[in-house]
Amino acid sequence: MTGKRLALIILGWVSLITGIIGIFLPLLPTTPLVLLAAWCFSKSSERFHAWLLNHKYFGPIVSDWQSDQGIPRKARNRALLFMWAGMCLSMFIVWRFWATVGLCVIGLAVSIHLLRMPLRNEETER
Repeated sequence: MTGKRLALIILGWVSLITGIIGIFLPLLPTTPLVLLAAWCFSKSSERFHAWLLNHKYFGPIVSDWQSDQGIPRKARNRALLFMWAGMCLSMFIVWRFWATVGLCVIGLAVSIHLLRMPLRNEETER
């Protein structure tokens, strides 16, 4: 086993475990960490990648992301709503100009990315 492959497997498992912890801890993102784990496993271990794709809870997240069908409109809108609600709450709690500017820039970048993603047709939604 090469060093790069081992590092990707370790990073994948650390990412997945951290994502699982994020289910229970607010503001620790689960989906991006599961997607990072899927990418790491796709580059290092077919077995772990297949396991993740067939997982009862994480499989649909990874399959939706890897497919060319797009994301459901409802999921995109929910992500935008909760992201901005969390950032506005953080801006209110922290109340620092630099933090507010940073959160706004990050929020705008993520919003533009989400709004540019293709939407899945209603007929192909589950």
